[in-house]
Formats: sequence, C-alpha cells, structure tokens
Amino acid sequence: MIALILLALLLLFVIVLLAKTVRIIPQARAGIVERFGKYKQTLPAGLNIVVPFIDQVRYVIDLREQVVSFPPQPVITEDNLVVSIDTVIYFQVTDPIAATYEIANYIQAVEQLTMTTLRNIVGGMDLEDTLTSRESINGGLRGVLDEATGKWGIRVNRVEIKGIDPPPSIKDSMEKQMRADRDKRAAILTAEGDRQSAILTAEGQKQSAILSAEGERESQILRAQADREAAILRAQGEGQAIQTVFQAIHDGNPDQSLLSYQYLQMMPKIAEGSANKVWIVPSEIGKALDGLGSTMNDLRGIPQQTDGPRKRVDMGPSEPDVPVGTTEGSSSAAVQAAIQEAADAANPGAARKHGHEGESGESGEPGEPGAPTPPPPPAG
Repeated sequence: MIALILLALLLLFVIVLLAKTVRIIPQARAGIVERFGKYKQTLPAGLNIVVPFIDQVRYVIDLREQVVSFPPQPVITEDNLVVSIDTVIYFQVTDPIAATYEIANYIQAVEQLTMTTLRNIVGGMDLEDTLTSRESINGGLRGVLDEATGKWGIRVNRVEIKGIDPPPSIKDSMEKQMRADRDKRAAILTAEGDRQSAILTAEGQKQSAILSAEGERESQILRAQADREAAILRAQGEGQAIQTVFQAIHDGNPDQSLLSYQYLQMMPKIAEGSANKVWIVPSEIGKALDGLGSTMNDLRGIPQQTDGPRKRVDMGPSEPDVPVGTTEGSSSAAVQAAIQEAADAANPGAARKHGHEGESGESGEPGEPGAPTPPPPPAG
C-alpha cells in the first residue's frame, strides 16, 4: 500500500517536472523567461525546454499587428470650439523585451500619447480646417506616436480618425450653410437650365421662322409662276378664240344686217338683273335700227334711201307663169320632180338608188304620159 502511494507521488512529481521543463509557445508569440526574477531569455514559438523551478515564463507577448479604438476625446480648436474626436491606432510589438520592461502598460501609454498629440495638432486649426484636414492630422499623429513608442519596442503603422463631432449648435449652423449653398447651386443650375432652354427655344423659333419665310417665298414664287403661266395660257386661248371668231366672220363675209341683228339680241341682256332699274340706251342703237330696217327693206325689195338713183329689185310676177298646153296633172308632176331633186341633193345615197331605178325603168319623152315635165323657166 505504501509502495503504491510512493509510486503515485513519484508519477505526479514527474508530470509536474515535465510541465515546468517543457513550454510550448504559440505562433506569433514570444515568451519572456525570468530566472529568480531577472530576465533570462526570450522563447520563440514552438517547443522550448527550461530549467524547472528555476526559470519561469513571466510574459507571453503577442507579436501580431493590433488594433485599438479609443473613445471620443474633447478637443478645443483654434476658434474656441469643442469637438469630439475618436481615433483608431494600428501598432505592432517589435521588441518583446522593451515592451515588457520599458513600459508598464503600452496600450494605455499609446492612448494618452494619442490624446495629447491630437489636442496639440487640432489646437492650431479652426473648425473648417479640422473637418477638411483629416489626412494631415493622421500623418502628424503617426509621426509623433512612432517616434515616441520606438523605445518601447512598438511600431505605429497607421492612425485613423473615426469621427469629428462638432457641437449641436455648430452642426445646425453648418447644416443651414450647406442647405443655403445647395439652394444657391440649385438656383444657379436652374437659371442655367432656363437660359439654355430659352436659347434653344429662340434658335428653334429662328430656324422655324427662316424655314417658314423660305417656304412662303417659294410658295409665292411658284404661285406667281402659276399665275403667269395661267395668264399666258388664258391670253393665248382668248387670242386663239378671237382669231377663230374673226376668221369665221371673215370666212362668212357678214353684212351690216347680221351685225345689226346681233346687236339687237344683246340689248335684252343689258337690261337683265333686279338692280337694273334704269339703263341707258346707247347712241348706236339708231344706226343699228337703220341698218336693220334697210336690211328688212332689202329683203322685201324696198329700196333704201340713197343719194343716187337706185335700181328696184324685180320681185317677179304675182302669179306663176304656167306654159300653154300644160295641164294640172303636168304641174303636179313638175312639182313632184322638183321635190324629188331637192331630196336627192340632200341624200346622195337615195339619189343613186333612184337613178338606178330610172335606168331600169322605161324612159319617156317629155310630154308623154308618165314622163317628168321640166319646170317652167322663170319669168324675165
């Protein structure tokens, strides 16, 4: 029983001895070994052997890049305005021994140094520069922090300002200013748009007026040409009509009686119309009537009143001169023969037909029964 207890104690001692002797350091870490409270060595990542109960791994330092966000800090600008600025620091431990023994808490030291440096930089700027100069503030902070933390075994890689919050009253004023600026730009853009629209509208109206004027000019030219051609054609037609009428008159050789008769036919047309209450008889009406009367007298055989002697027209005997020896039947035959000759002259085809019938029939001598009797000669 005692042997088992001793064996168990021995086994426990071996396990504790191995745990104190073998130390495993994770990747990107560094172990600080102290011997009797004094720095002995730095253990790299992996499996390491130390002297048990003498050497002790005091700190395990993280060698990776770390990100620390600091809460907003009040900062006074040059124009005495309080703004709240919060920052983000990116740093990395490059010397584990210095980070362990040169500074007690390097993260707190970096925070305080960032706050004091930020107040120093922003204190020399007004609000407008502070809001628009983030890049310069970041560069100034990084330079100061990198120089101050170098002896601590820390390298500051990047400094970023997360936000700059001015007071509420300043925010309201800035919003009003931005709104006024945007309204001004909107009004300018609207005015420019209206100007461009007016210019384009005027140009369009100008082009439209020019095209309309050109179209009206072409239309007037074409209309004038059409009127000219129509007038020319109308004049030519009237000339041809006048020439045709004139030629027909000359070909017909009219006398004074026809012209007087035509003149009298035009007089009722002069009096036509409900508005013609009074109409003036032309002075030539007497001459026309004289000519017409002379014509009618000539037609009746009445001689006109002339200056010299005039031969009377012989109207012929009042009764027809019938030759002696003719009978009533022969007179009728002569009249029928005259009628037949007039019909044959009006219809040549019928005349030829009657001619063939006369040839085929028996021919008779004048004075014989059945033979046509020639018409009597006119009286001298």
